[in-house]
Amino acid sequence: MHITKDLVAASATPLVLGILAEGESYGYAILKQVNELSGGQLEWTDGLLYPLLHRLERLGHVDSAWETPPGGRRRKYYRITDQGRAELAEQRRQWAAVVDALRGVWNATQSIKPITAPAWEAG
Repeated sequence: MHITKDLVAASATPLVLGILAEGESYGYAILKQVNELSGGQLEWTDGLLYPLLHRLERLGHVDSAWETPPGGRRRKYYRITDQGRAELAEQRRQWAAVVDALRGVWNATQSIKPITAPAWEAG
């Protein structure tokens, strides 16, 4: 299944903030986690993730610091801030409203019976 660019973009902020709410992480690990969480449906690129992380940092939703773990290579680690947690809570409220509306539409359309042609048009 192909997920449209618009839907990927709309879901990017709450996904990244949600991942960082679980603990600090670095770019490649975030990309991997998004792929795993989506069962391979979302395959983000560096070109999507890093501009988003920089924007979230400018907005004060995340902080970052360069770190070198023991035996590892230097990486930039990102952490969610209190402001980021507040934004994540707001994003969750908004997405819940969208999901509820979609469920309502989808449930309504399931109960609609298909319109059949009148007998005189059947040919």
